[in-house]
Amino acid sequence: MTLRGKVKSGMYSLSFWMDKLEKYYTEKVGMKLYPGSLNIELPEPYILPSDAIRLEEEEYGGTVSLSILPCQIFGRKAFIIRTDKNASGDGDHPLNIIEIATDEKNGYINTERIVYRKKYY
Repeated sequence: MTLRGKVKSGMYSLSFWMDKLEKYYTEKVGMKLYPGSLNIELPEPYILPSDAIRLEEEEYGGTVSLSILPCQIFGRKAFIIRTDKNASGDGDHPLNIIEIATDEKNGYINTERIVYRKKYY
């Protein structure tokens, strides 16, 4: 599946939590992620499949659970990250916004890019 969309500015809150919870993200995805994400606005809502990796609030003593879906962006292994609040429509992002995390900073601003899902497991 190929997802196409436009890069959008984010709220920068995910970078704080990715840095703070780096150990848990690394355990879940098998690599250290850059603390931050690239927000992509899709033309249509995107629902993450049920086989996504889960980071539950109980695992780290927090209040937010989220799904982590392996994908690829710019030829790099990456992950779509979505909180349960965003998935239910009650969060900061609507369902047509996906947040992409990878092991290096994504500095592509206001350009159209291609994101596609690819299983690594």
